[in-house]
Amino acid sequence: MDKTKVNRVWLDDYAVWVELIDGRKAKEDFADYSRLASSTPSQRKNFRLSHFGIHWPEIDEDLSFEGFFNNK
Repeated sequence: MDKTKVNRVWLDDYAVWVELIDGRKAKEDFADYSRLASSTPSQRKNFRLSHFGIHWPEIDEDLSFEGFFNNK
């Protein structure tokens, strides 16, 4: 899966969400990732999208878009 299939990425208080252009949505809870769980809201908002996923430079965390939709 690549960024061209991703419509949008957003955060709520508990998770990061990904929506694909076909309308499918998936989330990963911050609590499942120690770096995201212990980061501040400001650090969580500071993410970059790459061709394959999401990177948080301040906390050195990466999640792949493919991982959001596998095993679901």
